[in-house]
Amino acid sequence: MAHCISRPFLQNSLRASNLARTRWTVTLSPYRRMSSSSKYEYLITSKPEPNVLLIQLNRPKALNALCSPLFKELNQAMKDADGDGSIGAMVLTGSEKAFAAGADIKEMKDKQFADVYKNRFLEDWAEMARISKPIIAAVSGYALGGGCELALMCDIILASPTAKFGQPEINLGVIPGGGGSQRLTRIIGKSRAMEMVLTGRTITAEEADKWGMISRVVGQGEGQVVKDAVAMAKEIADKSQIAVHAGKEVVNEAYETTMAEGLKYERRIFHGLFATNDQKEGMAAFAEKRKANFTHT
Repeated sequence: MAHCISRPFLQNSLRASNLARTRWTVTLSPYRRMSSSSKYEYLITSKPEPNVLLIQLNRPKALNALCSPLFKELNQAMKDADGDGSIGAMVLTGSEKAFAAGADIKEMKDKQFADVYKNRFLEDWAEMARISKPIIAAVSGYALGGGCELALMCDIILASPTAKFGQPEINLGVIPGGGGSQRLTRIIGKSRAMEMVLTGRTITAEEADKWGMISRVVGQGEGQVVKDAVAMAKEIADKSQIAVHAGKEVVNEAYETTMAEGLKYERRIFHGLFATNDQKEGMAAFAEKRKANFTHT
């Protein structure tokens, strides 16, 4: 929910923000064929591949701190992409310095209980769970507090060797409020989740990989994690969109039900795919030793 970075670090980061932003722009320049930055204040969107949407968080001076207007834009961008038949998968990233350093402390520090409770503060973060298309997080630098929670809300996490994950809210007198305690416990287990939540310790990309928190650590190089994430998104987007949606749905169902109920649910969804044109095309293409031409019907 929140980040906790020392004031000297933030000051140094702000001094370097213009340079960092310039470097990142150069890195992402091949991916800006369809930039829609004028549509959003806190996001930059593009289509690096015809069927892939790239969303870059764009608050460099605040290390991509997650204020409410940013999350409103993010929810809208993802909702629009979810309804766009030309897009098969999404990539979410930040900058080389920070995926997202946390929720915006300046926005939260003066809030009162009645305000956050009545207005359901952070509840809109859960809207990402209703997106049916795959979302891949490409994480470089700091993914702390809300930034860590945002990455965990994605379906796949690829991490740069520079990535650092943490839930340091305890240092601010609070706890994770965007799902960190619940998702971490399910992914890395009670003991490790307790360690992260109760000590606020930041872990490296290598530790996150070892703990099963991420899919993998990519190779060295500025922008490499975005390139790998886009390549993975394209690979997914080239499949049958119906089958991809079904695959995401049944994996997510595993977190919500028993093994017996999950197996029954998976089997019913599997059976249902035999009513699609893509199932007929995919199996015919395999039998005929040719590439499938999916129509997403």
